[in-house]
Amino acid sequence: MADLGQLETRPTARAKPQPVRVSLARSALNALAVPVLALFSALVLSAFFILGSDPVVLTAYSHFFSAPGAALAISWKAVTDAYTALFIGSLGNPAQMADAVRVWITTGESKAMLTAFWPITESLVTSTPYIFAGLAVALGFKCGLFNIGAEGQIFIGAIVAAWVGYTFTGLPWIIHMPMTFLAGALGGAVWGGVPGWLKARTGAHEVINTMMLNYVAFRLSDYLLNGPMKRGGAAGYIPISRDIEPSAYFPKFFPDPIRLHMGFIVALGVAVLVWWFLWKTTWGFEIRTVGANPRAARYAGISVTRNFVLAMALSGALAAMAGAGEVMGVNHNLASAFSPGYGFDSIALALMGGSHPAGVVLAALLFGTLRNGATKMQSLAGIPIDIISIVQAFVIMFVAAPAIIRWIYRLKAEGGVEAIFTRGWGG
Repeated sequence: MADLGQLETRPTARAKPQPVRVSLARSALNALAVPVLALFSALVLSAFFILGSDPVVLTAYSHFFSAPGAALAISWKAVTDAYTALFIGSLGNPAQMADAVRVWITTGESKAMLTAFWPITESLVTSTPYIFAGLAVALGFKCGLFNIGAEGQIFIGAIVAAWVGYTFTGLPWIIHMPMTFLAGALGGAVWGGVPGWLKARTGAHEVINTMMLNYVAFRLSDYLLNGPMKRGGAAGYIPISRDIEPSAYFPKFFPDPIRLHMGFIVALGVAVLVWWFLWKTTWGFEIRTVGANPRAARYAGISVTRNFVLAMALSGALAAMAGAGEVMGVNHNLASAFSPGYGFDSIALALMGGSHPAGVVLAALLFGTLRNGATKMQSLAGIPIDIISIVQAFVIMFVAAPAIIRWIYRLKAEGGVEAIFTRGWGG
């Protein structure tokens, strides 16, 4: 038997480094897993609220011990009917869409196709103001500011856009349309810049100022629609302004009934522009630096005062674009209480999207899809539209606390323990 000491020592084979592309793909899948599972978990939990709101299900469960199978079958049907209606209402019926495409290819008839694809285009229309408003709050977050006044800034943008849209007549669309949109954005920039200036100069809390300015914007809208901007001879009791000139419309991509307009493309372009501004320009770097640590930024020679005003003005402009877009692309006038709460929902969008433009766009598409499908769910399945708000709340909760999702589904967090540095919005 050979002496163990004389055995030839063989070199240990080195582990091959993992390809970069595999590592990136795994990181991407891990990043997508949390929001996807958060949505799935939210739908599962919301199903219990659907069951609790259905009187047929409640009646079936009152006889559960005598007929448990019937109660479970009725419960399953209620949930599947609700979510099927939600899917069809937000994205369309796949079978109907395929049949409409077949008819269009064989006969050239497009009316059926327009009807079949209406739900998904309507979801994009609903997502458009969400994109603008979400970007507004996200940009404020990047500077350490909490812009809770996006709803009021949306109203200001709509007021200014409507006034410019119907006051200036005889202009070509290539001038009138961008002028109307930019005027609305400028109005929001001024409105948002006021609390930014107060924050920078006096230390007044931006949450209080923007919240109070919301009510000023609401009451200003009511005054204008019942006075200087009121449409003469308007029927009904809802205050409404004159229609804007067709030259100020956002052009539509398809004929009626599809309402998808150029504002959606503009919103995506603005999202790219915000990303470029924040990560590719000196001003964007300064805003992010101030948001991370204003004391260190001041020590480095960065003007905290200027960046507070700049961030809030840009945030107000982005929110106002949502109001201007609704006037130019959907309503073509200003009506009382035209916004269902885009500005308040935008806070959740910014949090869900991690204050990153790409994340905000994805969150806006999700919210727009859910909001559009809720109407169909209510009409077809008889489910209260408030259930969608519950779904959104659960999604936000799970995305904001990813540790819950990782614990439930046994997912490993990559990169070890992550250090998170935060500061108070009032700091």
